Amino acid sequence: MAVTLEVTFEERGGWAVLRVAGELDLLTSPVLRRRVHDAVADGRHDLVLDLSEVVFCDSSGVGVLIATRRLMRSCRGRLRLILPGRNGTQGAHVERVLAALGVRRLFDVRPDVTSATEDDSRPLSA
Repeated sequence: MAVTLEVTFEERGGWAVLRVAGELDLLTSPVLRRRVHDAVADGRHDLVLDLSEVVFCDSSGVGVLIATRRLMRSCRGRLRLILPGRNGTQGAHVERVLAALGVRRLFDVRPDVTSATEDDSRPLSA
């Protein structure tokens, strides 16, 4: 069975939204890294990563998320992650991995695209 990762782009209210689906691991994380860099190179400094359809994430995937955070901070941009929480749905795996590694608090996490792209919305608690 082939490992796949799909990353699609949309723009919403000035935010670049990358929807990520599949497995985020050593083989596929360079795809997300490239798409993030492409968005920043195109001048997009407000970025939402929708991880609600990610079914698996290893340390390589977490590394890309941390590198993305660093990149967005260096260009004075904003990064928000969409994680559905720990309710057993797809994407909950990423929430658990980030929490287990103690890096969940580094990210501005939102429950959905609508709240992530509203400037007055507040992050979920860590």
